[in-house]
Amino acid sequence: MIYFTADTHFGHANIIRHCSRPFRDADEMNREIIRRWNELVHQDDIVYHLGDFAFRGKDPLTYRQRLNGRIIFIAGNHDKRRDIERAGFESIHDLLQVSIDGTPIVLCHYAMRVWNKSHHGALHLYGHSHGTLPGTAQSLDVGVDCWDFQPVTLVEIKRRLSQQ
Repeated sequence: MIYFTADTHFGHANIIRHCSRPFRDADEMNREIIRRWNELVHQDDIVYHLGDFAFRGKDPLTYRQRLNGRIIFIAGNHDKRRDIERAGFESIHDLLQVSIDGTPIVLCHYAMRVWNKSHHGALHLYGHSHGTLPGTAQSLDVGVDCWDFQPVTLVEIKRRLSQQ
């Protein structure tokens, strides 16, 4: 199975207030996001994480070791390159173009107005905006704030895109 997510912000206490997350503190948030992730994702599944994995100063490896799946990482603004390079991700990118089940997808932490092959049906998935930037018929925020604090499948993404 293949999943997408962004903006977990492990260890970031202030993100709870900034984004009105329903958690008492960072420890509860971390535990709950990890629990929901692991309920869905199995060890051989692939997760594209679109940035802001852990807050600055927090070691991403400590969280990565608790998560199921093979994580392909697209860096966000809160991700220090030297920290994420030690975290055990399958690969690290600033922007990534993939094709999944025949669907071309451009993955980036930041939302774009146009992207490669956008005029030919390619989708664009992003994070960073924590649900404050509406998607379009071809682009969508896959951050945890938009998806009940868990990764999401392409089928679920396409269902939501069709309702945009």
